[in-house]
Amino acid sequence: MYIQLFLCGIGQAIAQEQELKKGFEIYGFVKADIGYNFNQTDPNWFDVLRVTKLPKFEDQFAPDGKIYFGVRQTRLGFNNWTPTSLGQLKANFEFDLFGVGPDVGQTTFHFRRAYIELGRFTVGQTESLFTDVDVTPNTLDFGAPPSRAFLRSIQVRYMKVNEKARWGLALEQPGAISDDGIYADRIELENVKPQFKVPDLTAQYRRFLKNGYVEVAGVLKWIKWENTVPSPIDLSGDEIGWGFYLSTTHRLDSKTLLKGQVITGRGMENYLTDGGPDIGIENNVSDPVTPLLGVSLPVIGGLVFLERSWNSKLSSTVGYSAIRIDNSDAQADNAFKNGHYGIFNLLYLPVSQFQTGVELQWGQRNNFRDDFSSSVIRVQFSCKYNFSLFLEEKGK
Repeated sequence: MYIQLFLCGIGQAIAQEQELKKGFEIYGFVKADIGYNFNQTDPNWFDVLRVTKLPKFEDQFAPDGKIYFGVRQTRLGFNNWTPTSLGQLKANFEFDLFGVGPDVGQTTFHFRRAYIELGRFTVGQTESLFTDVDVTPNTLDFGAPPSRAFLRSIQVRYMKVNEKARWGLALEQPGAISDDGIYADRIELENVKPQFKVPDLTAQYRRFLKNGYVEVAGVLKWIKWENTVPSPIDLSGDEIGWGFYLSTTHRLDSKTLLKGQVITGRGMENYLTDGGPDIGIENNVSDPVTPLLGVSLPVIGGLVFLERSWNSKLSSTVGYSAIRIDNSDAQADNAFKNGHYGIFNLLYLPVSQFQTGVELQWGQRNNFRDDFSSSVIRVQFSCKYNFSLFLEEKGK
């Protein structure tokens, strides 16, 4: 009886005021990239511009100049919709060929999304609520602005949408990256392991406006680590990570769209496209029991891009993004401090499903304490063919 009442309550909460549909969709695109890098970058990231992957010392990835070819952005996905007594049921599965993790640098299967959506509830892996997909600029580069809040995580989400606004709350899979800095070769740190006991909490609110929207989002996380081997030195600890962003898209006129975002926080760099580590080490030598402390690293960044349609077939995107980390004192002298990213492109759409274009890309990396900086200029040509097959049956 209690289960029936619970399900009835959920059904009332998630009922959609629209006709339910039943259907199946196959969608995706094939994208081929050809480019030339006039400078140096990490070969594992040869076909994207990541400012954290630029050289951190002279000639780290020498020599200058390299042509590259890639199809790693090619994508395939599946959607299925089924009407139920509890609301619209949707399932999604999507992958591309952009290898990461142990497959970094390879053209191989890369899982992107797998989620189930029932009315206002979503369970599975998809974009975090601390992500504004719509503020992503229309670029050929897959690296995208480093300060952009963008992460796909496994989560449980509630989202409500109406004609004026949308808002949502989610519990998301926790995670963080640490930088051992100048103590990276110390064997004691090998026994310090992350310990995530609670999920990250994210929230998002978007207000729809006449010519666009304004969105604010936040994330709160507990980052904990423990020394798993008994030792007179206590290397265990924890930190609270948090972040906020404000983003918008605004149509300036019938042919020009403005996209912008500002973001700040600490210990939430894993939610950014290219933000570096979340936790750094700080010296605390006056205390013999805890001579080292883990601290969440403050970060601030922003982006602004303009998208302009010259006519029905030609368009351009131009913009800039910056990110800055407040490093801890025990990070290495060549640790990532700040980065800059800019692009300009010309895109041609001869038919609705096919796009080609050329893009000029620039990036710069600045180190923490050794005054070293590196930059890159790249030119990229791309072709992209979008496809979809959609079969729909109206529900009763």
